[in-house]
Order: sequence, then C-alpha cells, then structure tokens
Amino acid sequence: MSYIVAALYKFVTLDDFEAMQPKIKDIVRTHDILGSLLLAKEGINGTIAGSREGIDATLAFLRSDPRLADLEHKESTSREAPFKKCRVRLKKEIVTLKQPHIDPNEVVGRYVSPQEWNQLIMDPDVVVLDTRNDYEVKIGTFKRAIDPKTKKFSDFPAFVEENFDPEKHKKVAMFCTGGIRCEKASAYMLKQGFEEVYHLKGGILKYLEEVPAEQSLWDGECYVFDGRVAVGHGLAQTTTHKMCYGCGIPMNIDHNGQHFCPTCPPEKWARQGAQDARVQG
Repeated sequence: MSYIVAALYKFVTLDDFEAMQPKIKDIVRTHDILGSLLLAKEGINGTIAGSREGIDATLAFLRSDPRLADLEHKESTSREAPFKKCRVRLKKEIVTLKQPHIDPNEVVGRYVSPQEWNQLIMDPDVVVLDTRNDYEVKIGTFKRAIDPKTKKFSDFPAFVEENFDPEKHKKVAMFCTGGIRCEKASAYMLKQGFEEVYHLKGGILKYLEEVPAEQSLWDGECYVFDGRVAVGHGLAQTTTHKMCYGCGIPMNIDHNGQHFCPTCPPEKWARQGAQDARVQG
C-alpha cells in the first residue's frame, strides 16, 4: 500500500490535554495509524501515516473538538511505512523552545504565502533565517538563508541574542519544515523588539508542494522526521539520503556512492550497511 502522511499542528489552549490522550490513542489504534502526536497545554503537534480512510477518520476525530475544528494539515505519500508504531505523548511544549513566556496565541509574526515568499527573501533589506537545526539545513535550504548552526531548537534564542540587533535588523523572514517552529521563533523575536518579522506559512513543505521547481528558490532536499528522510519538489520522496540508525540524522554519500554518517564512528554506519544488505537480500 501507499501510505498517506499527514503533518499537523495547532497552538491552542488545551487544559484537558491529559484526558485527551487515551481517546486519541483509541482512534489511532482502531485505524492502524503510525507516527507520533504530541499533546500539551499549548496545543497539538505531530505527523501520522496510514491508509486514506484511516487518516481521514483520525483527522475528523481531532476536528470534532471545537478547539481543533480549523486544524490544518499537509499531506504527502510514502512508498513504505514511514514509522514503526504510533505514539501519543504528553509534553510540556509541543515544540521545545524553553521560553515559557512565549505564547504564539498572543503574538506571532506575519504569515507569508508560498507564492509571495520568493519576492520577500530576494529583498536585500530582508534577513532570511533558517530556524532548523544544523543537520536539517545541511541537506537543503533557501538561497540567501542564514544557518544558525543550532543543535536543538532551544538554542535559537541564544543565537538571536548573540547575532541580531532590533535596531540594525529591521526585517527578518524565517522558515522551518512545517511552520510550527516559526510560530514560536517569530513570537520570541517580536518580544525582543524586532519590528517586522515574517514567516513562511505552511513551512518548506507547503512551499515545495505549491511552488513549481522552475520558479523555486529552494536548494537541495527537505529533511522530514520519518523513515523517508527527505522530500523534494511536489513532496516527492527522494533517495539521496538514508537515516543513521545510531544518531537519527541523514547520512551522506562518499566518493564510492556509499552512505556514511558524519557524526557516528565508521563501525556504526558500517553495521547499518550490513543490515541494509540483509534486508534487501
């Protein structure tokens, strides 16, 4: 079967998020859904995969809650199961910034549609900022984008504090995979006094879905947090990268055309190559 992959999130106050967990677990179990959903007081976030019928039923159940009635999602497909199982977890934050005073429901940057994004980021007065982590940026990003070289999203505030000044950097355009990190990142920058903060609505995934390759300013592939590893224009699954079993980041290809992990020791990704060979055999 071909799996439907649905990425979703919404910042909304869910005071009863703990009570929601067992009900959502029942739904995903009933419909053989794979993936991960995070629940917190501040909202819901996750990526799930399954049959067309299963995804539709799960989304319908989530939207039956009036607080999630306008829950948006982005769809793509996978030739193989992109997850091994499904988890519905309770968290302090649905995306971890470790800035408890930041609430995207109170203040957030200006949304920019994929169709308007190119014009914005080609403006020389605009600072283009990739809010993702270093291993994600490495395999693809937008032209002119600054790589913060962060290891985790909670490093972002320190990067901003050390490198940007509201008095000098008047216009900032940021982006991330699906949009959720930019919600908090833009809220954080506005709280720090930055006046014009923009972010790509729907993230890179929406851009790659809607903007034709011949008009695109995207360079490379987009890392996704599942077994497909990366997608390209049209959200088509790519085959350039594999996931390292050791650390979970995309592996590179050496001059012999073999995958290797830039982080883990050679013996670890060598064992992965042996395991891949056994699976294929």
